[in-house]
Amino acid sequence: MSTEDTPHPALIAAALLDWINAGRRDLPWRHSRTPYAVWISEIMLQQTQVASVVPYFQRWMALFHDVQALAEAPLDDVLKAWEGLGYYARARHLHAAARLIVARHGGELPADREALLRLPGIGRYTAGAILSLAFGQPEPVVDGNVRRVLCRVYDVADDPAAPATERRLWGQAGALVKTAPAGRAGDLNEGLMELGALVCTPGAPACAACPLAKWCLAHARGVEATRPVKAAKKQTPHYDVTAALVQDPDGRFLIVRRPAAGLLGGLWGFPGSAAGTCGTAGPEALIGCLADALQATLGIEVAVGAALPAIRHAYTHFRITLHPYHCRLVSGEPQALGYADLRWVHPAELDDYAFPVTDRKIAAAIRGD
Repeated sequence: MSTEDTPHPALIAAALLDWINAGRRDLPWRHSRTPYAVWISEIMLQQTQVASVVPYFQRWMALFHDVQALAEAPLDDVLKAWEGLGYYARARHLHAAARLIVARHGGELPADREALLRLPGIGRYTAGAILSLAFGQPEPVVDGNVRRVLCRVYDVADDPAAPATERRLWGQAGALVKTAPAGRAGDLNEGLMELGALVCTPGAPACAACPLAKWCLAHARGVEATRPVKAAKKQTPHYDVTAALVQDPDGRFLIVRRPAAGLLGGLWGFPGSAAGTCGTAGPEALIGCLADALQATLGIEVAVGAALPAIRHAYTHFRITLHPYHCRLVSGEPQALGYADLRWVHPAELDDYAFPVTDRKIAAAIRGD
């Protein structure tokens, strides 16, 4: 065929199935393609590398072996099991969805697209993954790896994030999966995802090892390194934030639980100022910002003391420098005015609570780990 022609979906699908059949990575969620295992693994793999997910998935399945066990677990236990994996809304959505699955579907994930899409945290991609991988239905998936493969094979020269381009990519993925033999849609989708992860990688794809190279339009035209097209990168904002280490006479530290909604919702941590409230001023301004935050969110007055080493951390859309300070309670009894809950805990008890990465580092510094 001419490389100027659009590759035929059936040829692409057959080559992908042959390639994935010849050898796929031995990953724990592939040992049993139950709907529950597929669901948990796909949610964990969002925005997270496979190597990081493996131990979390194994621990999760030991703790919450099915939907019923997850639904019955306290949210604190679920967040603790997720601790360190990031993007904590995923864990909250899993927990909420499990309870709905028990209430509406007898504890079994539904094999119906619309029913899946009505569950928290399940969008078009996750629904397609569950339906194809667990139920064998010819539903497409388009994640970052699949998007990159499609943009190269079909030489898509437009921004893949643009709505029209996104529709085109989903249409191409749908055309591919419909050519798979009955019950093999999951294998085809797995082949697309695996190819993007191992061969059709960002920057310098291994075209010599690619089963689709002879049909790949971007490769034929020598533009594979520039596909997908990248939109202009926006500057990532940076914020200085603060945290207070308030200790009582018994040696306990004050920790607070964030509201369920919003960034790091439901997690515990040390009280302080929120991103964007302290500006970019020097230490004196940060100390004043922290004192004001504790007055507003806890109703207490503190004397801000020695600083601990600053902690830098990057979220998806912004970066922070966290400035922890030892603080002495001057007046007032802490009240959860701006938080969901608060507690006084001994340093040895800090590990019992689900903390974000930054607060976990503060806890380690307190204990001298």
